[in-house]
Amino acid sequence: MASDPVRPIPPRRYLVAGGILLLVGLVIGLGLSAGLGVQVSSRAAKASLDAVTSTDPVPASPFVSVVEKALPAVVFLDVKKKVGQSTGDPQEEMFRRFFGEDGQRQRQNVPSSGSGFIVDGSGHILTNNHVVRDASDITVTLNDKRTFKATVVGTDPETDVAVIKIEGDNLPVIKLGDSEKIHVGDWAVAMGNPLGMLRGSVTVGIISARGRSSLNIFGGTPMFQDFIQTDASINFGNSGGPLCNIRGEVIGINTAINPSGQGIGFAIPINLAKHVADQLVAHGSVSRAWLGVNLAEMTPEIADGFGLRSNDGVIIQTVIKDQPADRAGLRRNDIIIEFDGAPVTELQKFRLKVADAEVGRTVPVVVLRDGKRMTLNVKLGPRDTEVVANNARPAEPGREALGGLTVRDLTPGERQAAGVDQGVMITDVREGSPADEENLAAEMVIEEVGGKPVPNVATFTRLLQEAKSRGKHAVLLVRSGDDTQFVPLRLNN
Repeated sequence: MASDPVRPIPPRRYLVAGGILLLVGLVIGLGLSAGLGVQVSSRAAKASLDAVTSTDPVPASPFVSVVEKALPAVVFLDVKKKVGQSTGDPQEEMFRRFFGEDGQRQRQNVPSSGSGFIVDGSGHILTNNHVVRDASDITVTLNDKRTFKATVVGTDPETDVAVIKIEGDNLPVIKLGDSEKIHVGDWAVAMGNPLGMLRGSVTVGIISARGRSSLNIFGGTPMFQDFIQTDASINFGNSGGPLCNIRGEVIGINTAINPSGQGIGFAIPINLAKHVADQLVAHGSVSRAWLGVNLAEMTPEIADGFGLRSNDGVIIQTVIKDQPADRAGLRRNDIIIEFDGAPVTELQKFRLKVADAEVGRTVPVVVLRDGKRMTLNVKLGPRDTEVVANNARPAEPGREALGGLTVRDLTPGERQAAGVDQGVMITDVREGSPADEENLAAEMVIEEVGGKPVPNVATFTRLLQEAKSRGKHAVLLVRSGDDTQFVPLRLNN
C-alpha cells in the first residue's frame, strides 16, 4: 500500500525574507502616495472639516432685538452738583477725600453722572432722584450723539424717582412694561452708562427676587421700597437706566448696587415709578395719603403672644393724635388685617397701598382687637412729611444702661403724646435686674434722674454713672400713661 509523500517544511529563513519584502513594499507605497498628494482623511477629520466650513445660518441672540428697541432711548446724564455738605453722592465723596472737609469750604460744582430713558415724544426722561438731586446743570447725551440741556420737572426722594425734560425733535422713546407681571427667573436686561465712561452698556441676567425692602441705599435711602433684585450687572453710573424684559419693555429703574457682593442689584418697579412720574409731570410733586400710625411687622412671636394662629397683618404701635386713624377710633395693639377690601400681609406693601390711595377718601379698615374682628371707616388724610418726621421712630433700638434698663431718645411726637418736654423711653428691661425688681417696663418714660432733667440717652447714662460713683441709688422720675412716680434704682452689684 503506497503512502502520500511528506511535504517538506519551508526553512525559517524563507519566512523572514517574505516579511522583509512585505515591509519594503508598504514603505514604498506610502512614499508614492505622499509624493502624488494622495492622502486618505479619517472620518473624524472629515467631520471636523465639515463643521468648520458649514454655511448654516447662526441663530440670532434674543437680546439683539431688545437692544435695538430700547438702547436708542437710553441717555447719559452729565450732572454738575452744588456741594458744600455731604449728599451721599459717590463723586462728592471722592472730592471730599481728596480735598478734605473742614466745614468752611464754599459750595462749588462737582461732576456727577448717571443714566435715564426717554418715555415720550415730549422729551420726558425718567431717572433717579439721587442722580439729579442738587443739580445746577444737566446735560443729556443720546446714543446718536445729540446733546441737550435738561430741566428738572419734579423729584420724589421718598421713592428715589425723578423726571427731567429736554426739548428736541424725533426723539427715540422706550416702551414701558408691567412690573406686576414679572416672575423670578425671567430674563432681565440692564442698560446704562456704568462708571460714566462705558456708555451704552448692556448686561443680562434674571429677576432674582421681588419685593425687597428695608435696604440702606447709598446716596439716599427712600421711604417706600419694593425693589426688584437682579443679577444683571449694575454699577455706579447705571443709576436711572432701564431694566428691561425680553420684549424690550422697561420693568424697572436701575437704582442701587450691593458694593460688598456681586450679582446683586436693585431696581424700582416701573409701575411704582410711573405712578410717581405721572404726578410729578402733572403737579411737580407727589400727594400721598396716610393713616397716622406707627406700625410693626407681625412676627410669629408677636402673633403667638396675642394668641393668634396667623402672623398676617401689621400691628399698630402708636396712634398719632388728631390724625385719621385716631379720629376713626384705631388703637395701639390693633392688628390691621384688611385695608379697602384687600388682605394685609406685608408691612412695606401695606404702606405703599395706603400712600397710593386717594386723599380724602373713606376706606374700610378691618382690625383684630382683643381677638375680635371689627371694621372701622377711616377718612384718609394727606401725608405731611413734617408730621411724619416728628413722629418717626428712631432707627436705633436703644442701648442698655446701668440697672438693666435699655432706653432710647423720644421723638417729638412721643414727647407731645406723653405731655413731657424731654425724657427717654424704656424699650427693654433685663429679667432679674434692679430695674425689673422695681417693676419698670417698656414704654415708660424717664423724665429726671436725681431731680435733673434727662434730654437724651447720653445725659441719662452720665447721671446714672454719677449716682453709682457716689454709691447712691438713682432716683428716677418715671411717667406711665398719666401717672408719674419716683423709683429708686439700685446700681451697686
